[in-house]
Amino acid sequence: MSTQAAFDKAVKTVKDLKPEGDVKPTQDDQLAFYGLFKQATEGDCTTARPGAFDFKGKYKWDAWNKNKGMSKEDAQKQYYDLLDGMMAKSSDPEIVKAREELHAAKGA
Repeated sequence: MSTQAAFDKAVKTVKDLKPEGDVKPTQDDQLAFYGLFKQATEGDCTTARPGAFDFKGKYKWDAWNKNKGMSKEDAQKQYYDLLDGMMAKSSDPEIVKAREELHAAKGA
């Protein structure tokens, strides 16, 4: 399958992660997912950095902007790899199954 199909499956899997589940992305992981998602779907960040008191906006902007120059396909691959690495550490049957589905979407 295509990189796009694997990326789409990874995005859906991240959205479906349960807060009480075995895979819990840290805040840094969440920002990495955000930045890679934006780079993969929109390309380079071209907006101005948010103001001093918009802390959340600045963190998100920084997460996206640090991927500047990365191709959309590379961002999709890194997003997939970040999720796959997190899921690989889990022995939870639901996560193992979801990871198998993720690999199937990639064609691995």
